[in-house]
Amino acid sequence: MLRTRTSRLATSSLGLAALTGALLAQPAVAGPAPSTASARVFFINPVQSTGDQSLTDEKDSAPGFPAKAYVPVTLTDLDGSGYLVGRWANVLSETGKRAYAGPGGGYVYDRSDDRFEQVMAYYWVTEAQKYLQGLGFGSGELRAVNKESQDLRINQWGADNSYSWDKHDVIRLGKGGVDDAEDGEVIVHEYGHAVHDSQVAGFGSSLDAGAIGEAFGDYLAVTVGLVVAGTPASGVPAACVADWDAVSYTSTVPHCLRRIDRDLTVADRRNQVHFDGQIWSRALWDIRGKLGPRTADRIIVNAQFDLGAALLK
Repeated sequence: MLRTRTSRLATSSLGLAALTGALLAQPAVAGPAPSTASARVFFINPVQSTGDQSLTDEKDSAPGFPAKAYVPVTLTDLDGSGYLVGRWANVLSETGKRAYAGPGGGYVYDRSDDRFEQVMAYYWVTEAQKYLQGLGFGSGELRAVNKESQDLRINQWGADNSYSWDKHDVIRLGKGGVDDAEDGEVIVHEYGHAVHDSQVAGFGSSLDAGAIGEAFGDYLAVTVGLVVAGTPASGVPAACVADWDAVSYTSTVPHCLRRIDRDLTVADRRNQVHFDGQIWSRALWDIRGKLGPRTADRIIVNAQFDLGAALLK
């Protein structure tokens, strides 16, 4: 049976969808595109940045969606092909039109355009890797973690779910409700699984390892978001994970897929990796609070190289 890790427990029996999605034909390129390009994204998701807990998906509708939710950014490390392919992220396949920017062009879309989600995936995976390198990983000081171009398939998982698949080294971001690639914390959560796989091959096979993997994905999503996007809007808890994605399946406010500040201990475990992971993520959150993000994240990520054989059984 194929081993996958999902961003949350499925609400129904889904099974594995067929792995499809060939690249679309590429238009002629008049000249090399720049290695950087203008774009806009959610920072890290629109609930966090605006503080509006009443936002709903409305089937990717753009009219009336708060303009302040979009943030202009510069995409970096592009390979010059004009596509969202670069040193740290590779949008391998997608539904709809493939994002392309000719020489001097950019990637400025709104959420009604499927290409917006391609930009979100490229941006947040790239920023996550750059953050890890900024901590010293892969610089010669600390060992590299997933220092490669991460393959991404956008909207090609036909359910409101996402996963990182170690066998093919690919992240698949699903659709339904709020499409997962519209929430940067969902993207970085799945990237956390790819980080773990790069550090310990086969990580996550046991129940405890699975919980630790989910916890780290949640924690990485929060810490990268806070460092890159800054403090959330007033009233939005920083420890809330995937606020925007969660509006489609939660009724309580604030909307959270999970939280990394819950007062849970091993006595509360349910033998469910996503719930139990909140025990470990709280520990990581406390370490961050005591040591600060840079020191804590260097220790936390580096320690994962030693999470080996005992957790794979």
